[in-house]
Amino acid sequence: MTSLHPQPPRLLDQVRAAIRVRHYSIRTEEAYVQWIKRYIYFHGKQHPRDLHESHVTAFLTHLATERNVAASTQNQALCAIVFLYRHVLKRELGSFEGLIFAKRPKKMPEVFTRKEVQSVLAQLNGMPWLMASLMYGAGLRLMECVRLRVGDTDFGNHRLMIRDGKGAKDRVTMLPEKLIAPLKDNCRQTKELYLEDLKAGRCNVYLPHALARKYPNACKAWEWQYLFPSAKLSIDPRTGIERRHHVHRYSIQRSIRNAVKNAGIHKHASSHTLRHSFATQLIEDGYDIRTVQELLGHKDIRTTQIYTHVLNKGGVGVSSPFDKLGP
Repeated sequence: MTSLHPQPPRLLDQVRAAIRVRHYSIRTEEAYVQWIKRYIYFHGKQHPRDLHESHVTAFLTHLATERNVAASTQNQALCAIVFLYRHVLKRELGSFEGLIFAKRPKKMPEVFTRKEVQSVLAQLNGMPWLMASLMYGAGLRLMECVRLRVGDTDFGNHRLMIRDGKGAKDRVTMLPEKLIAPLKDNCRQTKELYLEDLKAGRCNVYLPHALARKYPNACKAWEWQYLFPSAKLSIDPRTGIERRHHVHRYSIQRSIRNAVKNAGIHKHASSHTLRHSFATQLIEDGYDIRTVQELLGHKDIRTTQIYTHVLNKGGVGVSSPFDKLGP
């Protein structure tokens, strides 16, 4: 017999539903769910509705003092818990008295010299080379590069459209002329794979937000296909649909990390170092910091200004008068 009063969804299922309604990424969903689990287990599996600000403070302080997490990690945990209370339990949290914040170290971003960029790229080939070249040549974040679609390229105007970047913002950035021919070759190879999938009836690329409902056939359109598709089909964790997704970020990160090592560069570098190098070298070449801010998609000019400190030249590229003295 069917119950007249069905059980409400479990708490974490409610969290997932609230996240998906707001179109957060799968990575954010996974992170928030994990932090909420850890919060619940930290307090002996008590239901969060029975916990208050002091319990949140105790958990976040524990992360900073006992687990020694980074400030960004502690902040992500806070965002997850606030989301839980605000959007699922429908309760606003007050102030967190006595909260010990994790220390936020003031680090200068690691950057490559131009020669080091050439050395790293020389260790790569194929898709990893092209993606690393785009991250350096257009200042892309790793996931912005991974998520590029065929329709985001504008070869005629040498532009790339970055959609739904950090902060859910779109922006336009440059497409280096030297990368146009390799990108066109990549598109030809991608189209062959696309036509095979189309013929086999398995062409069903993921579409963001409500586009899948608004344009039901767009998932099969060429312009919506990923520019850097995965070699294998995979199961969408949210819908259970088998489809060809983009290449996994880990494989590109690993390729770049190995390239740095093989190039003999002893820096704490990653794929993001290519973006830092793009910004630093543009400022070094005399480009206006506002232009660099726009290309990078920074909300606050102060974020972009950190690259002037990397150069030790200030905002206008000032050089020491000592260097202009005669012999």
